[in-house]
Amino acid sequence: MSIRVVVADDQDLVRTGLVMILGAQPGLEVVGEAADGLAALDLATRLRPDVLLVDIRMPGLDGVEVTRRLAGPGVTDPMAVVVITTFDLDEYVLGALRAGARGFLLKDAGPELLVQAIHAAANGDALIAPNVTRRLLATFADQAPVVPVQPIDPLTEREEEVLALVARGRTNAEIATELFVGLSTVKTHVASLMTKLGARNRVEIAMWAYDTRRVRAD
Repeated sequence: MSIRVVVADDQDLVRTGLVMILGAQPGLEVVGEAADGLAALDLATRLRPDVLLVDIRMPGLDGVEVTRRLAGPGVTDPMAVVVITTFDLDEYVLGALRAGARGFLLKDAGPELLVQAIHAAANGDALIAPNVTRRLLATFADQAPVVPVQPIDPLTEREEEVLALVARGRTNAEIATELFVGLSTVKTHVASLMTKLGARNRVEIAMWAYDTRRVRAD
């Protein structure tokens, strides 16, 4: 079954390019396009795509607010949202991730990374581009420290290892390879981390790792 995607970007040329890239990939189907935030919210609500790819800067509603309404705290059935932007360092990025986005990409990231991000989001994973998002998370965490929540139970040694790898952008498969454990074992540890940290997704696990200074930018 194909992964159904809605693409939202106010620049016609960029949006057309994204649609062409995704539409040419096996297993992906673009089911809708939007040129502003209100249209993106309406389309995503009506079509319930597997993934919404949304620009962080749009008229009407920006990508942060669209993400919050579709995937934010209190949303009973959060949607998988991947945020894209033109800028390498954008003050809205952390807001988008805290609003529930499962990934962040630059528009020039290239087709391969874009497709990886869509697949990761659809599979309940999150693509945290090592050269961009991880640095942004750490940068904003350093600039505006918060008091991180404490886990309901202490993390095990193995959970600490998985935590660090999630924060560094590793997928479940990569973590399994690096730690010499099965994929199902990694999934169990990630689920346990989400429960202990009250996190809704892997991005929030990563942000907690930076907030607690367990991981810093390289």
